[in-house]
Amino acid sequence: MSENYLVSARKYRPQTFDTVVGQSHITTTLKNAILHQQLAHAFLFCGPRGVGKTSCARILAKTINCEHPTADMEACGECSSCKGFKNNNLFNVFELDAASNNSVDDIRELTNQVRFVPQQGRYKVYIIDEVHMLSAAAFNAFLKTLEEPPPYAIFILATTEKHKILPTILSRCQIFDFKRITTRDIVLHLQGIAQKEGMKADEAALHVIAQKSEGCMRDALSMLDRISGFTDGVLTYSSTMEHLNLLDADFYFGLTDHLLSQDVGGALLKLDLALEKGFEGDTVVSGMAEHFRNLLLCRDDRMAKLLDVPSEHKRLYYEKANQSPPSFLISCLNVINDCELEYKNARNKRLHVEMCLIRLCYVLQVTTSSNPFETEGEKKKDSPLIAAQPAPQPVARPATPQVSQAVVAAKPSMAPAANTSTAAVATASPLPRDPTAAPRRLSKSMLDMDQLLNNASGPAKQADKILTGEEAKQIFEQFKLGLHQSGQSINFAQFSMMRVEAAPPDEVKIICPSEFNENYAKAERTVLIDFFTKAAGIRVRITSNVVPEEAENMPQLPVVLSRTEVFEAMVRINPNLGRLKDALNLQIEY
Repeated sequence: MSENYLVSARKYRPQTFDTVVGQSHITTTLKNAILHQQLAHAFLFCGPRGVGKTSCARILAKTINCEHPTADMEACGECSSCKGFKNNNLFNVFELDAASNNSVDDIRELTNQVRFVPQQGRYKVYIIDEVHMLSAAAFNAFLKTLEEPPPYAIFILATTEKHKILPTILSRCQIFDFKRITTRDIVLHLQGIAQKEGMKADEAALHVIAQKSEGCMRDALSMLDRISGFTDGVLTYSSTMEHLNLLDADFYFGLTDHLLSQDVGGALLKLDLALEKGFEGDTVVSGMAEHFRNLLLCRDDRMAKLLDVPSEHKRLYYEKANQSPPSFLISCLNVINDCELEYKNARNKRLHVEMCLIRLCYVLQVTTSSNPFETEGEKKKDSPLIAAQPAPQPVARPATPQVSQAVVAAKPSMAPAANTSTAAVATASPLPRDPTAAPRRLSKSMLDMDQLLNNASGPAKQADKILTGEEAKQIFEQFKLGLHQSGQSINFAQFSMMRVEAAPPDEVKIICPSEFNENYAKAERTVLIDFFTKAAGIRVRITSNVVPEEAENMPQLPVVLSRTEVFEAMVRINPNLGRLKDALNLQIEY
């Protein structure tokens, strides 16, 4: 039985153009070329591995020599030429592996064979695989034959590295670029094979295989064979993840719950569970990066098409994304990216990943309460648990993660005291709970800073004072000065082009000259609210709109005067200059 066994990659190799997966733009072109008898004398098939380059070359060679092609230009499979091709005894098709036959002598032997007409069929087809491996001398020996071959000779070159081929070769070929096969196409193809082989395969399991193959059908079929042998033909999501050494989505959803509830103990225990199963720390971090990317994509309906996850998991992603503010997701991605970059150089890799998780547990807290205008004395009091984040981006600025020792040292009461300041309420946050306790869920109201600050200030305090336009301008100037002193040059430059207007009693309008500037104002809205509230003593509302600058408001360019005009202006100031000119009969030099 083992003698007759064929791996799926060979057993289900495409035999016609219609069975090629994911390359319809190429197969349609080739079929039309055969139909209209417009075949080029040389083709170059280039693209990633396992996408069908050599298969298409063989199908093309088989079809153009078929004695009775179908109406849509497919090989019949019944004529003597097709049967000879299937049994590998057709003398009109030659396959050459340029990786092992790359010398001048090999190419010279090939060009000598070209001179003889085919014994059977219309064309002699030469398929040269991995053609980029030919030496420079071999390429030069091949040039003349490739440019002007006999009318019955067709060359099909295949390569994964087109950039290594000489331009003189490229100019003599008709180039076809193969693309990576999409995940959806691979899943559909695997479902058909699983059905033919009598396998029971979940769609989620096949989706994982397709993702892991990275667009290579050959890799996907190899993994399908390997996992079906491991599971005895029953492919489930959990068994597929286990065999491919991947952590499933439930692991990362549970980890996200711990991060949102600031449960440090639960997050570290979750990591320990993964390490006990034999997963490396970088595998956990890489999976977290992909997981948070998917959550961020779910925040915008326009990016939903980029979400490449099994259908049964999409609902969970959308549900979890609605619980996660965008600033939290972006800050998490920044922390994870830093962890990935530094993982290789870390001596204690477990501790390195654990510190990453500790930072992630406090990201939600600091993205809603961080203030970039802290003094140096205040910064020294901060706990070193949270590392500084990268510079802010135009669309969404992750705040600098910092945790006050007061927050870590003592758990605040559930309701703030009457004399509690707005800033103190903004930075207060519960401590992580006991690891054995169930993870806490944060409701939307708990994540809403506006509601928290409004509750802290109270309606009576809000009505005590009205923010004037002059006061708003002064506070805005202090805000820009703070940006400049804290080294945020990009934000300082953008806010310098804005101006503010006050709309009593508590609204501040940010007037922006363009939509690009307004993005910065929207990204800094939380920080602006905190800064104006602290400076003005009342809770304010921040709005922004775009008002292009009018031409008359633009600064006037200096006027360039001629020498005569300069002299006339001087005479108007001092008439004696004019009398002196006339008395001495002087002329102005132009």
